[in-house]
Amino acid sequence: MQAFSNSDHDKNLEINFNLTRFKDYLYSNRYSQNTIKTYVDALRVFFFFHHSKRIEALNVEDVIAFNVQYILPKNLSSSYQNQVINAIKLFYKNQFHRSMNITTLERPRREKRLPNVLSKTEVKAILEAPVNLKHRAMLSLIYACGLRRGELLNLTLKDVLSERNLLFIRQSKGKKDRVVPISNKTIEMLREYYKAYQPKIWLFEGQKPSEKYSERSIQLVLNNAVAKVKINKPVSLHWLRHSYATHLLESGTDLRYIQELLGHSSSKTTEVYTHVSTKNLQQIRSPFDDL
Repeated sequence: MQAFSNSDHDKNLEINFNLTRFKDYLYSNRYSQNTIKTYVDALRVFFFFHHSKRIEALNVEDVIAFNVQYILPKNLSSSYQNQVINAIKLFYKNQFHRSMNITTLERPRREKRLPNVLSKTEVKAILEAPVNLKHRAMLSLIYACGLRRGELLNLTLKDVLSERNLLFIRQSKGKKDRVVPISNKTIEMLREYYKAYQPKIWLFEGQKPSEKYSERSIQLVLNNAVAKVKINKPVSLHWLRHSYATHLLESGTDLRYIQELLGHSSSKTTEVYTHVSTKNLQQIRSPFDDL
């Protein structure tokens, strides 16, 4: 086994020192936990790739080399490439007060992928699959209100405004608050859940009282439900949100309202659901049928 050299040790110290300072900056400026982790992880890989150079000495040519020799050979996504560039630019602007002007590195076009959508029959089967009441309530609320995973797990008891049939979602993506309607059926489901589990702070808590339910655990709940009903698709929690939006559109809900319900900043983000809605597509008659 190769010994750990002093240069490796020094490099680790240099990277950890710089990343800790940068992480503190991101945290103090209220960047989301996901963004902080994504940026720090990307920078760590970039710095280790150029382990022979001091961090403050890295330049645009080193970014291009990282792209050509690391990102592209590994066939990493264009989304990852963009995240690396954003992280590098922000790091050098904040930590060393210089612009890392990466104009010579063309930004990749974002892949245009359609959202994955389940049929109402599939959604119903998934939501009814869990025997555990808490598990059933969590999955149902994601679909019933079009929630992101983090939005569900960050809900507190006071966010359920049952007397007004509303759910208050605080500081979601983009640091925005919003309210979404909840039906009497949903409220009754939550009341049944509350009586059985008596959560203290968070609407959905883990095994320890007052501890937030974990992201990994809720994904496992969904995986088990999907396996139980034998749906052979790589279903994620976000599929339930996509399905909520698409089913709203198919039932005649205006896109502007769907945009508000989902918390989208741009209407273009919401318009993608028009491409996966089958209601109008199924009414199109192929000219082949008239031959």
